[in-house]
Amino acid sequence: MSRATIAEHEAEQVKRANHTGRQPVIFIHGLWLLPSSWDRWAALFEKAGFCALTPGWPDDPDTVSEAHAHPEVFANKGVAEVADHFAAVARGLGRRPAIVGHSFGGLLAQILAGRGLSAATVAIDPAPFRGVLPLPFSALKSAWPVLGNPANRSRAVPLTFEQFRYAFANAVSESDAMALFESFAVPAAGKPLFQAASANFNPWTEARVDTENPARGPLLIVSGEFDHTVPRAVAHAAYERQQGNRGVTEFVEMPGRGHALTIDGGWREVAEQALAFIRRFVPANAEVAS
Repeated sequence: MSRATIAEHEAEQVKRANHTGRQPVIFIHGLWLLPSSWDRWAALFEKAGFCALTPGWPDDPDTVSEAHAHPEVFANKGVAEVADHFAAVARGLGRRPAIVGHSFGGLLAQILAGRGLSAATVAIDPAPFRGVLPLPFSALKSAWPVLGNPANRSRAVPLTFEQFRYAFANAVSESDAMALFESFAVPAAGKPLFQAASANFNPWTEARVDTENPARGPLLIVSGEFDHTVPRAVAHAAYERQQGNRGVTEFVEMPGRGHALTIDGGWREVAEQALAFIRRFVPANAEVAS
């Protein structure tokens, strides 16, 4: 697959957005999740008058069961390839979309914003990019199931429940964590984690963001207070790097929340934060008309 190629169902989403004429919003998931993790968010934004698009990473399966049956499809997906894939979706739209991303999706959202492709961006617990220096122990421990074996760079790596519990679901009950694990967790490409981990030592890294582009647009970075995978120090360091941009740059911390904040029982609170921010800069067509 070419980096600029999008899947048929993604092309249909683009076609629908252009046909409706409504303000598009692209949702980008991170590692160990699928586009379906955004289904409730998409419904909320659609109800608010936006047109939601939930494209996947290249070759994403449709369901969690398919992902477990064919984990090999996730292997060897790097940051540049995935960013170019989402850029192709954005460029197919008749107007610049708002972009919402979680974890590595938050990094990808900032990469696209740095290319001038986003009208407003929300990066939730975003993976680090070159220039983001903090490396708290919890972030290293969360990534260790991948980084602990160099061969994982070219593999798809699943998480055990215990690993998922620590990295994603530490801020919910054990029963809720198990429900999230069974409903959402899939294998993930190891390559992006190695790219992010080495970004500050590699001047040619793909895990880099143009934070100075004047066309970046407004940006909100959201951090979960108890996130182990992307602790506040990492998310706030990204915010500090982005503050040099002339566009609006804001930071908000969600109290009591972990890395699963986009999919757990409190997802709506986070979604409404993102929706309120986007509405300030790119109102839905229905709201403009009224």
